[in-house]
Amino acid sequence: MGEVTIAPITSTIRHIPGEVILTPEDGLPKTCAINLDHIQTVTKAKVGSLITTLNARRLEQVKTALLFALGF
Repeated sequence: MGEVTIAPITSTIRHIPGEVILTPEDGLPKTCAINLDHIQTVTKAKVGSLITTLNARRLEQVKTALLFALGF
């Protein structure tokens, strides 16, 4: 159980359905995007420190983008 599924966060914003935009209001230093179309499983050792936690509205956006990325 030393693995975790992640979605990369990037400053490249493509405005596509498979991403969620995050802003400094979400606790990040600048506006960026979670790319749900690039989810991957990595070892926990490759994951850095906590970046931010998401509120219920953002989590719903993540769910919607993930379902889109997975073709649902």
